Amino acid sequence: MRIYTMKNGILACLMALILSGCNSGKTELFNGKDLIGWKIYGTEKWYVEDGLLVAESGPDKEYGYLATDKSYKDFELDVEFLQEADGNSGVFFRSDIEGTKISGWQVEVAPPDLHTGGVYESYGRGWLIKPEPEKEKALKYGEWNHMKIKVQGDRVTTWLNGEQMIDFTDDKIGEANGKIALQIHDGGGIKVYWRNITLKEISGVE
Repeated sequence: MRIYTMKNGILACLMALILSGCNSGKTELFNGKDLIGWKIYGTEKWYVEDGLLVAESGPDKEYGYLATDKSYKDFELDVEFLQEADGNSGVFFRSDIEGTKISGWQVEVAPPDLHTGGVYESYGRGWLIKPEPEKEKALKYGEWNHMKIKVQGDRVTTWLNGEQMIDFTDDKIGEANGKIALQIHDGGGIKVYWRNITLKEISGVE
């Protein structure tokens, strides 16, 4: 009887852990199969290969974006990326797109010493904040990197491979809402792989 009770207890614990994971509130933005839930802007290449989302420059060598169908205001976003060739890209948040003109904010994904994890405002004020120089080494160029982006109210915090890159507040960001978008920079020769793109919506008040 005691062994039976112990087995039941173990099963109950396992079920609780499974249900806890299911109710974590995280949404997979990329399903590893296709681009359902996303929309392509521009003529650059976005496709799925071997379970990975691939961003690649096309013959026009212009800016390109892959944006979520939905808008997200307050969230924690986790994403992994690997840069091949010139890995100049980025993750936009609270953004609007018309054609290949995007209004919003970009968490930079760039080659070494070009401020990956910093925040840039397109068609606006430009760089709002760059990581401190000693944090540039957090990028593993040519390897898989994990980035976390937290946007809550007027506060933006980013981490790269566990290193906090920036943490700042901005009134204009606080007032905005919009889509999440991945970028291909212009100039050609860019290729970036993405995987494990998950998002958890959170309260706008800490």
